[in-house]
Amino acid sequence: MLRLWLSPGGANLFQEIKQVCAEAEAEGKKLRRLSIGQPSGPALESARQKAAECTLSEDESWHEYQDNGCVPISDFAQRFVQAHFQTDIAKFGNQLGFMPIPGIKPMLPLVQLACMRVDSPLLVNGMTDPGYPVPQTWAGYLGACYVPFRTNPDNGFLPDFELERHGLDFNLSMLNFPHNPSGQIATREYWLRTCEFCVKNGVRLFNDGAYLALAHSDECCALAEVAPDFPELSWLEAYSASKAIANGTGWRVGAVVGSADFVNDLKTIKGNTDSGFFAPAAAGALYALEYDKVGIDAVRQTYRWRLNFLTALLLDRGLQLAVSPGAGFFTLWQAPKRAFGREMKDARDFNLMMIKETGIVGVHFHPYIRYAVCGSVGDWADEISSAFKLANVSY
Repeated sequence: MLRLWLSPGGANLFQEIKQVCAEAEAEGKKLRRLSIGQPSGPALESARQKAAECTLSEDESWHEYQDNGCVPISDFAQRFVQAHFQTDIAKFGNQLGFMPIPGIKPMLPLVQLACMRVDSPLLVNGMTDPGYPVPQTWAGYLGACYVPFRTNPDNGFLPDFELERHGLDFNLSMLNFPHNPSGQIATREYWLRTCEFCVKNGVRLFNDGAYLALAHSDECCALAEVAPDFPELSWLEAYSASKAIANGTGWRVGAVVGSADFVNDLKTIKGNTDSGFFAPAAAGALYALEYDKVGIDAVRQTYRWRLNFLTALLLDRGLQLAVSPGAGFFTLWQAPKRAFGREMKDARDFNLMMIKETGIVGVHFHPYIRYAVCGSVGDWADEISSAFKLANVSY
């Protein structure tokens, strides 16, 4: 008999949704997948052309191991980070560290490993309730103690560190601004309060900034625009090309910036476990960020228009926003108490009913449901409106 070495885990949320979708399609239901969190289509043409040019080069540096750097573009990480905000990072001199990364997702466990000490357990808190579950999943695999922040409409999905101690002295706080799935942004004032707390309490601070390039509000602020003003803070912020260059999700290109101590610890872990990214893809992504501002802005404005359109449409059909999104391509809604003439058990019950009865697919994070605008929601307006009219939701 086959013995399992890993402890059994719960069903993967997205696999369950895919299974229900497959069953609905088998019964002839036409689906509108507002669940997909991946941009449709290809990456920007400017990025593809530059990547193709570098791929065709016979220069060996484009095709070798990149390890913790980018051999043909020695300052890749600095330039990639700089492209995400207005502050001139050169003014901070040697205070900061930089490193290219093969996307943010594979760095999440390495960030935790870089914070482990032999003399004390790793205590982590993060934005996974609701949120992207991978930081919590990795904490479980690594044997770390993990407690999710309590984020909700009452606190605007902005963790209050003073209220989130739970009697524990956390080593690492893993934030995600702009936030998936709420679209909430962090302002300069929020980062100031957070940095002050982390310095005072000896907490390392990490921010997953994957959606910073898709911010729709001037109030959106990167951690890296504030953290250097706190020389005693140990911090790190990660950036990705996955959404910034349209659909770059498969390119696996990004960079981190942070305090020299944190970046050096991450370099040690990564250097012993990873061989780097595909340099031509990195060159293409960087070229688009630096020279195709029109293309980057068009991506951002497309999502902004779709967010506004879908929000107005669903509000008109009686749904209640959990928070107004300030970035990205997600909307987060309170799960209705009633729909289709009966009580809803939870967000999962509502989502699966919507799929089976109307073909509208979301992602449930009880007590919320997320609808994305990666698809052409404007073209589906009548279908979406009719579906929610049929659901007749109430709270």
